[in-house]
Parts: sequence; structure tokens; C-alpha cells
Amino acid sequence: MPNLPHSNAQRRLIVWFAGMEEKLSLQCFPDLRLRVGERRYRVVDLAAFQGWPTEDIPSSPPLVAIEILSPDDRSAEILTKLEEYRVWGVTHVWFVNPISRKLYVYSAGLSEVAMLSLPEYGVEIAAPEVFRSPAP
Repeated sequence: MPNLPHSNAQRRLIVWFAGMEEKLSLQCFPDLRLRVGERRYRVVDLAAFQGWPTEDIPSSPPLVAIEILSPDDRSAEILTKLEEYRVWGVTHVWFVNPISRKLYVYSAGLSEVAMLSLPEYGVEIAAPEVFRSPAP
């Protein structure tokens, strides 16, 4: 189950995508069920689409699929999920680890990055922005 660091990273990414909604027509949805196969479904932590999805349970890949580590997640299960998104056709598969405060992109394996980017839109978000917490 998600905890505060997970939810905070999710919130920060939602705010980032919301800032681009009108300008870039990117729509971001948390905890969305996706139909990744004929009889296979996944719930993604965040999915960003170019425009508004046409189905209640999208069967077409989003532009971005983001998984955020929760304390009870198992690495093998996460890697399986990320690979499934890649094979399905998701252009940008991202993994966020709020415990280590690290960001990764997935393309037939995880690669740590300093920032997540959508080069086709010329936008990026750095790790400190994803993991920033409000001052007490």
C-alpha cells in the first residue's frame, strides 16, 4: 500500500503534468486501470495521455506510464509490470523510488536518471522537484 513518500511523489508529478495540460494537451490520471491485453489489466500509478482517452478503461497505451515504489512492492513484480508497459507500446516508462529519492527510465532494463523528460515536448522534471516536501 502507498505511504506518504509515495503519495507525495505522485502528487508532485500530477501537479507537474497539470501545469502542461493546456499548453501540451497532456492529460494525467492517477491509479488508472489499463487494458494491456485481451484479458489482461494493470493499474498504473500515473498515466499521461496525449489528449483525453476515448475509453473508460483505456486499451491504447498512454504516452507515459509511471510506477512509484511502495514499501511492500517486490522488485520482480515491478520489473514485470514495467516490461509489460514497454511491450504494450508505452513511449515513456518511468519508475520513481521515493525511498532512495531516485528516478529511472525503463527500456528493456532500468537506467537511473537525474531527471525525467519528454524530449518531444522539451520538458523535464528533476529528482529534487519530484521528492520535494512542503516546509513544516
